[in-house]
Amino acid sequence: MEKLPVEEIRKLAEKVAVEKLAPHAAAIDKNRAFPWENIHTLRQAGFHRLITDEKEEGMGYGRIAFASTVKEIAKACASTALIYVSHSIVAKAIENGGSETAKKTFLSEMLEGRGLGAFAVHEPDSGSNSGAIITRAKKEGGSYIVNGSKFFITSAGEADVYLVLVRTDPEKGPQGMSTLLIEKDAPGLSFGRMEDKMGLRGTSSRELFFGDCRVPVENLMAKEGEGTQLIGKTVIGWGFFGAAAISVGIATSASDLAVRHAKERTISGQPIGVHQAVQFMITDMILATETADSFLMTCAEKADSKPETAIINGLKAKLFASEIAVNVTNLAIQVMGGHGYCRDYTVERLFRDARGLTLHFKTSEWLRQDIAKAVMGM
Repeated sequence: MEKLPVEEIRKLAEKVAVEKLAPHAAAIDKNRAFPWENIHTLRQAGFHRLITDEKEEGMGYGRIAFASTVKEIAKACASTALIYVSHSIVAKAIENGGSETAKKTFLSEMLEGRGLGAFAVHEPDSGSNSGAIITRAKKEGGSYIVNGSKFFITSAGEADVYLVLVRTDPEKGPQGMSTLLIEKDAPGLSFGRMEDKMGLRGTSSRELFFGDCRVPVENLMAKEGEGTQLIGKTVIGWGFFGAAAISVGIATSASDLAVRHAKERTISGQPIGVHQAVQFMITDMILATETADSFLMTCAEKADSKPETAIINGLKAKLFASEIAVNVTNLAIQVMGGHGYCRDYTVERLFRDARGLTLHFKTSEWLRQDIAKAVMGM
């Protein structure tokens, strides 16, 4: 079957997001409800197969299509978009590093719309520094025995399978890290309480606890010692473009809402948009949002054409877009005044969601450090 142009994929995502996802967004945020209905809707539209290679029965689209799709989803519901990005990372990791058994067992289910994936890297004592993780996986016969914990894991307790970064050889530093696929019902895996977060409240962020958790050796991704490389290739090389797209989607929605409010809100018989101060804020929002969008697509195009640049471009896109989204949503609240500060108005949720994206995956401070090191070859 001939692949649709990326713009047609984006338009489909926009239609699905506006008609099916957006109506549930406020309730998802208010109730901290995991958006299963939205996830099913995305599956029915085929987006769960978007970036998986065609040889694995996926659609085989690149980062430009992925970012375009995620942006439209995020304009409607950032929580749903984050869950979708996390799931896509796991599917891509299985494609890149999974055994044939893992592909038949896990990837096939994902592509059939039955399994949901999540990834687990960060730990209470490591934060955004994946090199500081201490969760250990010790090989015993035909299994790995995993002990440790992960925290702030998107879709925790809801996802069916988790891509988990562990230490298989504590003496080797980064070369001693590996990735395992751990199923939700694996003996020894348990979940903490759902975090009551400021934003992105529908993502079911929880802690994962591994107590002598037994995992079949067939669930090892790639080879022992290649965990850091696989995380880099999938979480940064794909997921960071998704994270950046969520931020751009949030900023776009905030800009649209502010413009509409400036035209419709009247004081003393005039729309507030006639005032220069409001016009300046609107202009700053539009320029920032469109710049972030263009930069994201430029980074995605570079990564698609030269995959070896995916990590550095993912880092740059995620940093720039996430900080732009915070600034834009902050201005949107200012334009809307007291209305923007009330939870009855969408922009208040957008600000809270945007703030989370400067923390999720990797904080802005770590991103700046990583980018500078890459540029200087350190």
